[in-house]
Amino acid sequence: MSPSRIFDFLFNQLEQSPKDDCLNCKVNGEWVHYSTLEVVDICNDLSCGLLAAGIEAGCKVAIVSENRPEWNFVDLAAQQIGAISVPLYPTITVEDYAYIIDHAEVDIIFASTRDLHDKVTEALAGKELKGGIYTFDQLDGLKHWTEVRKLGQDNAVDLATHREKVSKEDIATYIYTSGTTGRPKGVMLTHNNLVSNSLGTAERITGNKPILRAISFLPLSHVYERTGIYYYIYRNISIYYAENLESIAANMQEIKPHTFNTVPRLLEKIYDKIVAKGEELTGTKRKLFFWALDLGLRYEPNKSQGLWYNIQLGIARKLIFSKWQDALGGELVLLSSGGAALQPRLGRVFWAAGIKVCEGYGLTETSPVMTASYATEKDIRIGKVGRPIRDVEVKIAEDGEVLCKGPNVMKGYYKAPEQTAEVLKDGWFHTGDIGEIDDEGYLRITDRKKEMFKTSGGKYVAPQLIENKLKESSFVEQAIVIGSSRKFPSALLVPNYDSLRKACSDAGITYTDDAAMCENEYVKGLFDKAVEQANATFAKWEKVKKYALVQVPFSIEGGELTAKLSMKRRVINEKYNDLIESIYAD
Repeated sequence: MSPSRIFDFLFNQLEQSPKDDCLNCKVNGEWVHYSTLEVVDICNDLSCGLLAAGIEAGCKVAIVSENRPEWNFVDLAAQQIGAISVPLYPTITVEDYAYIIDHAEVDIIFASTRDLHDKVTEALAGKELKGGIYTFDQLDGLKHWTEVRKLGQDNAVDLATHREKVSKEDIATYIYTSGTTGRPKGVMLTHNNLVSNSLGTAERITGNKPILRAISFLPLSHVYERTGIYYYIYRNISIYYAENLESIAANMQEIKPHTFNTVPRLLEKIYDKIVAKGEELTGTKRKLFFWALDLGLRYEPNKSQGLWYNIQLGIARKLIFSKWQDALGGELVLLSSGGAALQPRLGRVFWAAGIKVCEGYGLTETSPVMTASYATEKDIRIGKVGRPIRDVEVKIAEDGEVLCKGPNVMKGYYKAPEQTAEVLKDGWFHTGDIGEIDDEGYLRITDRKKEMFKTSGGKYVAPQLIENKLKESSFVEQAIVIGSSRKFPSALLVPNYDSLRKACSDAGITYTDDAAMCENEYVKGLFDKAVEQANATFAKWEKVKKYALVQVPFSIEGGELTAKLSMKRRVINEKYNDLIESIYAD
């Protein structure tokens, strides 16, 4: 029988292919493994414990934590008694915690660390919850999650009756969008939304080799990674949680993953680090590296470029690109990229290196996947995000907006019928993205509808396309294009300081500090050239006429990025208003 509720995936794994390493994390430098049976037992105990604590169908269970098995224990335990899980990003503000906890009417909270427990406590401002607050870390004076498990063991009930009452159309979770503007909205996703999306996505995540292990590092609070975890469980793929973003490279060497989900920002960082190492080479090794890189940047996955090119590529893969694969653990079958547009050059070079990057597209409101690519060269179209997954329809409205219909589309925004009505019309979800579908059915996203702007001359500008082109320069770490109602587009550029140091060293220029070098004439010349090269592919009204360097990178902590590393344009515009005004002062 096909799974219809999320927790069915776990029981399917237990029946069909139980694993010794279903969920895995590192504790005090050692990997801790949970078998499928252990995960089932823990979830069942927790379900009973939640019921004993008064948490029943329809109650809200908040999870405030980084990625770890306990996150999954609570999520699955809540689902099989009909409770609604409410994940919260660990990085958001106390004010956002207060808003979401109140808006979602949370009944019980699980927070991983003391810091997160204290933030949640501050957000509650003395308000008592039906179920209280528990931590995942063992901390003096605080209630530990295992107390709920013990309560369940002491008050065991037949959970089969509770599971049977959970319908596929019941709401499984409220996911509060991190939001680039305004208050976060609570996206209501049903079991069917997430199950159908997991099954449809799983059909695309196939390779020519067995996929047995995945590494996870994107936040589980976001639906992209969360749905990924569900289809990993469905496909009997062991899940290993990275310790943190800084440890991903080391963890990959230990885990040797076959797959993982990522966002373009992290692939950009991987690429920049690889190129930086190539810059450090000398003589023949350096020539070979950049010869291989040039081959990769000309690669077309679905087109043959002739026997001579293929011979050269084979040599490049053996001598150079094999080291790229080794850096990702050496056994990678494929990886999935989503959350933002991937620079076409990165798609080309990673595929050339034998690293299969499968782009997909979707939003929180679509659970999230709408379109995805198969991991085969014949199915990849560089610059496009695949075709609709099973049972999902995608079309383009008259104004260019991408619309979606299918079992993946949310039930609506919690307590927001007017906002729901704005995006759900005649059964179609209006994504807010602008795109086009080619004759083969492949979707290409060109920009966010709300992010496109008009210059004072009345010309439309799509900033994301220009930003991706600017970031093709090794000197540009981040870029944001601005110019709404202005005479011309301009840009704020965050330098890649590692590349700048290398360029200055090669030119015999003493690198003093980041701030001083941003004022250096040689450095300005490098950015002038980068902007000029990016402008070459755009129409006159789209060209970036002026730019300014921002010394401090945009970050989650600084408030300029969302948890999935998307730019908060309004925040950046407000924060750098004086700098922007100086650009247009003349």
